[in-house]
Amino acid sequence: MATLAQPPAPVPTGSDIPTYSQVPETSFDLDWADLATLDLSLFGQPGGKDQLAKQLFEAIQNIGFFYITNFGLSQEDVDRQFSIGKEIFKLPVEEKLKFRAELEKGGYNGYKPMGLREISPGVYDNTEIYNIPKFIPALELPQPDIVNHNRPIIEGFARHIHDQIVAKLLTLFAIILELPEDYFLKVHRYDEKSDCHLRYMKYHQRTAEENEKAAGIWSKGHTDFGSLTLLFRQPVAALQVRTPEGEWKWVKPYPGSITVNLADSLHFLTNGFLKSSIHRVVAPPPDQRNVDRLGVLYFVRPEDSLELRPVVSEVLHRLGYDQMTDNSAVGITAGEWVKARVTKGVDKGLARSEVGDQPIIGGVIAKYYD
Repeated sequence: MATLAQPPAPVPTGSDIPTYSQVPETSFDLDWADLATLDLSLFGQPGGKDQLAKQLFEAIQNIGFFYITNFGLSQEDVDRQFSIGKEIFKLPVEEKLKFRAELEKGGYNGYKPMGLREISPGVYDNTEIYNIPKFIPALELPQPDIVNHNRPIIEGFARHIHDQIVAKLLTLFAIILELPEDYFLKVHRYDEKSDCHLRYMKYHQRTAEENEKAAGIWSKGHTDFGSLTLLFRQPVAALQVRTPEGEWKWVKPYPGSITVNLADSLHFLTNGFLKSSIHRVVAPPPDQRNVDRLGVLYFVRPEDSLELRPVVSEVLHRLGYDQMTDNSAVGITAGEWVKARVTKGVDKGLARSEVGDQPIIGGVIAKYYD
């Protein structure tokens, strides 16, 4: 007798998505980085923007990492995104591979499977990634059912980040540089083509032997490609930032916060005044080593057509950042920079542990740090 085909499992949507519960924080007293916290609820209050800009200016003098709080999303909103990410990664590999990103051509949207990058001899990366681009016609792509059925939730979340969080931070940077408040907003418009994206990311736990082979490094020290990266709080300690003195400090996952770091485009646009922050991912402390590390992130990148040429700013002039010492990025657009870095990221060759400087495009070098 023929076996009847089983109907596909229903796709969870809205309130049907399983509730996500975060694991407990580590009990280990780690060497935490001392990072500033910006309360975004001050933004709309009298004098609030100037107060936040002053605080942000002081914060970025040391490390290009900081926290933000009161950003207009509830913990339930955030946890729902973790739940969606978990459901995506639970899909069969053959299903996820239908949506594989064209990484070798510089495309980052869609699915990245584990094991594409050799991080140390014989040890490959342990990360799955699913990137969702901005919800505009020019960037529409086929998506898994879990994404299609929950599009209103995902799109609403992503648009809130862009309109209510990113816009405020970009305004603060313009104030710091004594530029018109909308200066950076004009080159980070949501409806224009850029590589901004919402990311679900899963670091799979490693065995003790794998961690030993990789010297405990899951992702070597690097900078991000765009303007800003926003990391929603998740409690598995693994992220570290590099201080100007070359020391690595752990980033503490504070409740109700987003961790923000500066990235390459702002570095190019300000001639190094807004420094692209160096960070890495390492094996978690022992009491968290047996769990997977799921993340929800938002990557902010300028419009593809923007040339990465330093802005004209009296602040840069006063502080001595108006004299270009490296013009290798001039003439390169934000879109070209991202595509080149993505392509180089999956290049076969030396293991990442053996790479210090990597030529990217037009003479610009990306540096990696131990």
